Amino acid sequence: MISKTKCATFTLTPLKLGETDSTLSQQAVAKTSRSPCCYLLASVLRLNIQDHHLLLLLLLVSQAGWRESVIILTVEAQRNMGSFILRKMELVKSWADAFGEELYSIVTKYSGSLLLQKKYKDVEPTLKIKEVDGLELVKKFSEQMESMLRRKVEAVERLVEAAEDADLNHEYNSSLEFDYYNSLLINEKDENDNYVELGDEFILEPNEHFNNLLVNTTYSDIQLPTNVYNKDPDILNGVYMSEALNPIFVDNFERDPTLTWQYFGSSTGFFRLYPGIKWLPDENGVISFDCRNRGWYIQAATSPKDIVIIVDVSGSMKGLRMTIAKHTIITILDTLGENDFVNIIAYNDYVHFIEPCFKGILVQADRDNREHFKQLVDELQAKGVGTVNKALTESFKILREFRDAGQGGLCNQAIMLITDGAVEDYEAVFEKYNWPDRKVRVFTYLIGREVTFAPNVKWIACNNKGYYTQISTLADVQENVMEYLHVLSRPMVINHDHDIIWTEAYMDSAAQSLLLMTTVAMPVFSKKNETRSHGILLGVVGSDVPLRELLKLAPRYKLGVHGYAFLNTNNGYILSHPDLRPLYKEGKKLKPKPNYNSVDLSEVEWEDQDEILRTAMINGETGYLSMDVKVPVDKGKRVLFLTNDYFFTDISGTPFSLGVVLSRGHGEYILLGNTSVEEGLHDLLQPDLSLANEWIYCITDIDPDHRKLSQLEAVIRFLTGEEPDLECDEELVQEVLFDAVVTAPMEAYWTTLALNMSMETEAGVEMAFLGTRAGLMRSALYVGSEKLSNRKFLTRKDKESIFTMDHFPLWYRRAAEHPPGSFIYSIVSEDDSGNLSLNTRGEKRKVFTYSFQCHAYPNPFIATLAQWELLRSSLMAFAVGVQIKLELLQRKFWMAMQQVGAPAITQRQFNLPRRWLHCSILTACLSCFDPRVTMYDYQAMCKIPYHHHSGARPLLSVCISLFLLEFNMSSFWHSDNLADAHKHKKHDTLQPCDTEYPVFVYEPAIKETNGLIECGDCQKMFVAQQIASSNLLLLVTDAACDCNIFPPVLLDAKEVKYILLLCDRMRSQKLRRRPDTCHAFHPEENAQDCGGAAELSVSLTLLLLPLALLLR
Repeated sequence: MISKTKCATFTLTPLKLGETDSTLSQQAVAKTSRSPCCYLLASVLRLNIQDHHLLLLLLLVSQAGWRESVIILTVEAQRNMGSFILRKMELVKSWADAFGEELYSIVTKYSGSLLLQKKYKDVEPTLKIKEVDGLELVKKFSEQMESMLRRKVEAVERLVEAAEDADLNHEYNSSLEFDYYNSLLINEKDENDNYVELGDEFILEPNEHFNNLLVNTTYSDIQLPTNVYNKDPDILNGVYMSEALNPIFVDNFERDPTLTWQYFGSSTGFFRLYPGIKWLPDENGVISFDCRNRGWYIQAATSPKDIVIIVDVSGSMKGLRMTIAKHTIITILDTLGENDFVNIIAYNDYVHFIEPCFKGILVQADRDNREHFKQLVDELQAKGVGTVNKALTESFKILREFRDAGQGGLCNQAIMLITDGAVEDYEAVFEKYNWPDRKVRVFTYLIGREVTFAPNVKWIACNNKGYYTQISTLADVQENVMEYLHVLSRPMVINHDHDIIWTEAYMDSAAQSLLLMTTVAMPVFSKKNETRSHGILLGVVGSDVPLRELLKLAPRYKLGVHGYAFLNTNNGYILSHPDLRPLYKEGKKLKPKPNYNSVDLSEVEWEDQDEILRTAMINGETGYLSMDVKVPVDKGKRVLFLTNDYFFTDISGTPFSLGVVLSRGHGEYILLGNTSVEEGLHDLLQPDLSLANEWIYCITDIDPDHRKLSQLEAVIRFLTGEEPDLECDEELVQEVLFDAVVTAPMEAYWTTLALNMSMETEAGVEMAFLGTRAGLMRSALYVGSEKLSNRKFLTRKDKESIFTMDHFPLWYRRAAEHPPGSFIYSIVSEDDSGNLSLNTRGEKRKVFTYSFQCHAYPNPFIATLAQWELLRSSLMAFAVGVQIKLELLQRKFWMAMQQVGAPAITQRQFNLPRRWLHCSILTACLSCFDPRVTMYDYQAMCKIPYHHHSGARPLLSVCISLFLLEFNMSSFWHSDNLADAHKHKKHDTLQPCDTEYPVFVYEPAIKETNGLIECGDCQKMFVAQQIASSNLLLLVTDAACDCNIFPPVLLDAKEVKYILLLCDRMRSQKLRRRPDTCHAFHPEENAQDCGGAAELSVSLTLLLLPLALLLR
């Protein structure tokens, strides 16, 4: 009994077998809700093909989400023959069955799946299956990560000790003359071919360990920002003193070859970097990098802080003064991080919070809030009369309320007063709110050249444990703002507390790398007794740790097909996660997203609606949680429905937590085979075999002699004893040996097939391949490599098709989630010719993938069939497949029709113009599959038109081509609107946003359906039949009725707007864990060292020098 097909946007009547045309015309039509096949049929049947043509469509669907293809096959039939066939549903079913058998026969034959299944069955009695204890696994990974990170801390501690000892033994010399390696000037010559001053010869060589950059591993060099004079006495003395770090840098690297960049950032502005590199200015010839603005420097130099910035916006602040004040605020904001809290108050005749939503509170100084404040600061205007008392009162109240409520940073508290003068009697405010304890420091910034009010403004700072500066020009801002950091560091320096800090994830701009890093850093203090009460901070020492190095300690093969490991910080931000997408494309250039290092765990694991996982991990707990999740794969084009087990614990000595995810059905067990080294080694040497080069079978990145070895070469040298010093994962190597032996017969099998192929009946089979859980892959070509439809497949150019650190191949993952015995067809990425690829995957206690492409059609296919289940567990041991051309698929379809009988029908090449295939065909097809699932992307990038503050970028249109249509959902998930970034209008910009988009999931219970669609003046009949053991649906309809009246079903991602809840969202404070230490005050600090009269800064001198030369 065929259930009635329902639709919302049009009327649809089911067609019962044996009904006559007159019966059809008299049937009642019901308007009902949307359900399977409605939109598909309505939209596909919009094709206005001549009425003597019968339209047959192969629809590629998937339980993992529809995004596939419609293969359009047209046949020529006699008039009214189409109606006859449509009423003969058994005939359509026979076509589907015959075609399904042909497909199954081809794929099993050329993939060798049956042979491989037998080989694994033969060795099953010798296999061992080890159950995975998720908690023990995450604890083990955490201990290994802790050990690795501890070695980095020890390296930094040695540098701190050396720097402080060097300073203790150094006598300041104001007339010191000293040449050093300036990273900007090294190897530079003048017109006489002589090295310029500070630019002597500095040998640089490429080094794989440092991203193949040109470096000098025997010496460090010095970088300075453009606004710091490279011969300043303070700079020369600091550089001379820090020369003592060179041998420590080298020794550290020899002790721990996994170390990357080591450096010392001085409080005077110079940056000593090891290994030494050539520093290049930006496109404007400026070096803007200032180590003192970096997060690692600021976090190490100070404890968490609550800051209220008060800015005078009275009429006297107009013009240059307001410009300087705004720049001062922005510079202060740049010194804040995720452990700090802030708000900004503007005052003139009245007091107002520049963001009304933040009235009366402090907000976390994360990237989003800092950028939001900067936009508001830019809009400030000067007018009225300034009265500072009310602003000070409001600030003290906020700070006291947060302190008493246990909110904010719970450490340093400070007010930053930016004004051009203060004439009121404000002493009463300090007596009421801050004296005698002086828990809140007050820093004052006098704007402009006038000194009339300097004594008053300085008095405010000196009587509240703060610091006073006068800022006369924009060039003064940077150095004067930095003074407050030195004051806040005094208690820590006097107490000699060397706190170890770890930063959030960031990209290494110094090394010109897009790799995510974290930094371990420690402050460096002056130990001289005569300066003890001044608490002099010399600088900060740090070392970078690539996050990929940490994740290497959580090997992919131990986590299963869908498993993964991830890291987050005490603030809940992601350090590393396979779904973190930190980059977007602008033109052809990859760039970091503005908020790439403040993506919250709840924005990636968004199924954790109650934030149970997030809360536990931030609190450093050890535990377990299970969740049903929807996982986007293939760049968001599909979604997998999984039950994931989350195991988590903290990493001791750091603010980080580690999570390990094991997916039910694939992560509970590990397969252990047993074979001899001799037998396995023989099979490893076969030419068709390769290993996942991103996996760590053997450690090859420490010894320089090993770095050029592939993982396969390293394993072979380890097994043969050629490299006894190689350290290898013996369990993984054993699994590889076992898989190599079991899969070895495939080489001979594929070779025999290739030699005996019939190019008449089986032309179009291009490649066979397989992959195993141990990361082993084999492949064989049935055609010359130059004839391959998709040459990127199984290469590094198509990372989705190979084993990487982040994931198993896509064809392997998708096959794992489909019923045993079925084939999965899908479209893969474009190749260099602009062609698309189709994949087919299936599972029947085995896995195989095959791909097909027809030169007459613009798209290549790939198909996979995969899964082998053991008796005691559902363990996927291997995947195997073939790649074939689309024309072979078409040819086999016509053969199947002729075998079962297709009266009065002849094959016809129907050159359908692109304009006939309306985009709505594909969007409508998606609604064939219920339920409709809403997915969210909290890492999207939306186009913001010039002078417009909202609106998401429209998604790419459906890709339409003859015989093959692809709907590319990646345009609203993975690409972050990357694809057309270079086509934006000149003033259009992209900014982070949240989006939601629909995914349509195939319902496998729908095996067949038929019916009528009311298309205004006519009715269109259809029959839909699932093709067995595949994700194909065969749709047959006549084309006598024009159904263009139905609108397309749009699948655009939509930006999520928070208009009504905007203030609530902005004010909300997510759970976070504060740093363990706090250094707010010290009884011995010299509070009278609180600033002095303004002086012309070095930076101003530098800026005026070019002007003076020009005037000459």
